Amino acid sequence: MALLVMKFGGSSVADAEAMRRVAQRVVSAHRAGDRVAVVVSAMGDTTDDLLDLAGQIASGTPPEREMDMLLSAGERISMALLAMAIEQLGVPARSYTGAQAGMRTDTAHGRARLLDVQPDRVRRTLEDGAVAIVAGFQGISTDDDITTLGRGGSDTTAVALAAALGADVCEIYTDVDGLYTADPRIVPSARRVTRITIEETLEMAAHGAKILHLRAVEYARRFQVPLHVRSSFSDQEGTWILVGRPLTEDTMEEPIISGIAHDKSLGKVTAVGVPDRPGAAAAVIGAVSEAGVSIDMIVQNVSTSNAETSDISFTLPETDGQTAVAAVRALQEQMGFSDVLYTSHVGKLSLVGAGMRSNPSVASRLFSALADAGVNIEMISTSEIRISVICDQTDLEAGVRAVHTAFDLDAEVEAVVYGGTGR
Repeated sequence: MALLVMKFGGSSVADAEAMRRVAQRVVSAHRAGDRVAVVVSAMGDTTDDLLDLAGQIASGTPPEREMDMLLSAGERISMALLAMAIEQLGVPARSYTGAQAGMRTDTAHGRARLLDVQPDRVRRTLEDGAVAIVAGFQGISTDDDITTLGRGGSDTTAVALAAALGADVCEIYTDVDGLYTADPRIVPSARRVTRITIEETLEMAAHGAKILHLRAVEYARRFQVPLHVRSSFSDQEGTWILVGRPLTEDTMEEPIISGIAHDKSLGKVTAVGVPDRPGAAAAVIGAVSEAGVSIDMIVQNVSTSNAETSDISFTLPETDGQTAVAAVRALQEQMGFSDVLYTSHVGKLSLVGAGMRSNPSVASRLFSALADAGVNIEMISTSEIRISVICDQTDLEAGVRAVHTAFDLDAEVEAVVYGGTGR
């Protein structure tokens, strides 16, 4: 008898038919002898619809506390409907909000972080032989207010619940048959990855792959939670994410490249002519950090116009572009640099693979493929198992396809996308 945590995204519970399909899958696992806890996202576009309603009601910025009360309703609708669907199939089921499931968070509305998970009621439900269904994306703060966990919050809920329950596996159900060597919506010939290390998955999630959210992968690595990413629309085995397994020589015999991630939601800020002295970069990057902006890639070069100055460029979420520009401009007069430039619509392509550490030809092969596709590289960043490049967003998809082919990742048959969102 295994203990399973099954997480279903919005496309998997988008309507009544989808809800019944999920219920059948849950009941099949239960009748096979497994204990099953389920985490659900809001149905389809429910969260977007609620955001639109809030925009129609409240001008400016709505109160964060009330937004969390509103947005958490979507998952509560899903959990109750799924419980009803499972009961209709003759299996007892009980639904719980994040608060009832013991998801305790900090007080940061809209982006709360989990502090503790005490799923006592969920555990008792499983012991009673029933299916427990938990609303993802939400919890209760130390001030006893409802909070939401931000983007990818339901993934985080599922992994945290699996860790707290000591589950044998956390199954993440989406609308594709696992993790692919590239986004199958961009590269139809992308190949499904049958297994991948948690380190590679972290790199993929951090650099644009949208099947799993970064926070959930980090949580899985920290608490050694086995993950299985698969589709709720088929019975095909998906992708197993290996945790607690070091990168050994055996691992190096696996394919050199595990996949290509891409991100088209970035901007680039450049501080031009920064005096080339100790502490200059720390001041610029520190100001951006204090403004609450997360920085991705950073490059510092000697300025072409003055050898005693440097240009500092960094990428960041496009939505934070103007905040970062304002923070850097506030330093301009004090530090004496000449200008602050901002470029929107920046694209990032990341090549990920544990095997590339021992293969020196990977970088040249990547750059040659991009050059042949007419893609100009603006920035480069590397780790032991990743190479990322920044380019113009309009060139990004062509670059992904070219690199995918250059590394012989194309499959003979096209990947199937059952829904359309990837989550």
